[in-house]
Amino acid sequence: MTKNNNELVFVPLGGVGEIGMNLAMYGYGPANNRSWIVMDVGVTFPGPDLPGVDLVLPDIRFLESEKHNIKAIIITHAHEDHYGALLSLYPRIAPGDNVPVYMTPFGSGMLESKAVGEKNAPKIKVTTFEQGGSFEVGPFKLHALAVTHSIPEPVSIAITTPLGTVLHTGDWKNDIAPSMGPVTDSNAFTRLGDEGLLALICDSTNAMRDGESPSEQEVSEGLRKVIEKATGRVAVTTFSSNVGRIKSIALAAADAGRQTLLLGRSMKRVVDVASELGYLEGVPDFLTEDEYGYIPRDKVVIILTGSQGESRAALAKLSRDEMRDVALNAGDTVVYSSRSIPGNEKPILETKNRLIDMGITIIEDGPDSLVHVSGHPRRNELRQMYKWTRPQIGIPVHGEAAHLTAHAALMRENGIQDVLNVRNGDLVRLAPGKAEIIDDVPHGEIYKDGTFIGSADAVGVTERRRLSFAGHVSVSVILDKSNELMVDPQVSCLGIPATDHNDNDMEDIIYDAVVSAVESMPRGRRKDLDLIEDSVTRAVRGTVRNIWGKKPIVTVMVDKV
Repeated sequence: MTKNNNELVFVPLGGVGEIGMNLAMYGYGPANNRSWIVMDVGVTFPGPDLPGVDLVLPDIRFLESEKHNIKAIIITHAHEDHYGALLSLYPRIAPGDNVPVYMTPFGSGMLESKAVGEKNAPKIKVTTFEQGGSFEVGPFKLHALAVTHSIPEPVSIAITTPLGTVLHTGDWKNDIAPSMGPVTDSNAFTRLGDEGLLALICDSTNAMRDGESPSEQEVSEGLRKVIEKATGRVAVTTFSSNVGRIKSIALAAADAGRQTLLLGRSMKRVVDVASELGYLEGVPDFLTEDEYGYIPRDKVVIILTGSQGESRAALAKLSRDEMRDVALNAGDTVVYSSRSIPGNEKPILETKNRLIDMGITIIEDGPDSLVHVSGHPRRNELRQMYKWTRPQIGIPVHGEAAHLTAHAALMRENGIQDVLNVRNGDLVRLAPGKAEIIDDVPHGEIYKDGTFIGSADAVGVTERRRLSFAGHVSVSVILDKSNELMVDPQVSCLGIPATDHNDNDMEDIIYDAVVSAVESMPRGRRKDLDLIEDSVTRAVRGTVRNIWGKKPIVTVMVDKV
């Protein structure tokens, strides 16, 4: 440790051990008074194990404990898993709106548009920077390096401190022919290596895939061929943030003599922002939904949301024939210009099966049709990054355990001497001295559920899971002054079988159990209403368990008149 006790540290709170929910912190200074920057504030999306939850957010208890020393929040690009939690968590990070947020113009436009549609969204003053730009916050000098990815204006961030420079790659790939924006700035990365790079904190998403990623131009040609070959309508579903892909589809449609319709609120929102910034110049005007029905089937292409099987997205609605002015018919084609995010396989398959039952042809990425490419680097691209930057330390991030482990092995194979296997919550000292994990900080998940944000217990998810598994029984018991039942107990059941195995009504069986539980108690003990509540609860749960094999949640209300 240096004489003044300054350290350079890194701590991920999300995105290192899972895909999504990216949030990392870099600190500089003595352990009791570090200055911090936050890199990305992302979300992930709930599965069926989180009924009712809207978003999954990183647990920021550690960040909140250090918020008096947070110098800035930097967003590498405007994908939900990198900026989607900013509106929800910013008030906790900066209760006095005193932490500056740095984003590219496209990212800033997306945040502004997102805030318009979110009730009580905080007002966040954004400082914009360009790809290739530099700025300083506290003891950190930051330089944004241009990279290619599946969204406009992605950047890697070089973080320079008196103890060395760290490269946080964010999401990137080495696309030599992107559909828009500059290529990955290899010269800038090489200069970092020439100047001496302390640590490379690098995307691991495709670390298990050999070779190099195809270019977006190749995907554009693949989509063009599909559209030209189709005889009916063509619907292409892709990630709404992939502006380059949207532009490629629209231009391919125009070349094939077709007009294009956009479907999906998020798709339209992204296109509005991209159009304002000039990213869709040359693209013909899009159709309105009212015009769709007047266009011949072989003269239209739909670009729409729903590639992940989201039940409320446009593609799922079309598969259920739930849209007023737009429909698909037998002989039409649906193209999945996307990949399946882990966990979404079942709803995606359900949507596809409904479409197939309608007589619609499904085309996915494969050897015979290149219609999608990932925005993340494969193994040869990762090797190229190592050659450019030549880091002393390598830390794989942005991936599940399998991705991180494969990436760590690749780093070692390619000569990076000091490779750390890091997970969420690990506090890593990068300098001075040998890089090592020196602490574990609070981390995990919190949940956005309607207007509430908190732990599973705080927002009611734990009980909701139990309800979804074993149902609920509510019982009302009213006693008179003599501690006798004044009226018949009221029983109401939700989510449990209606009858037992002999077709006896379950509510009647539970009613008998309640009456028995009350009347079997000595009258003197019935003065204790809590004791009655406990006895009835145990009787109901035991009765249902004996019949059904499951114990429901039971709510008992006991009153005395």
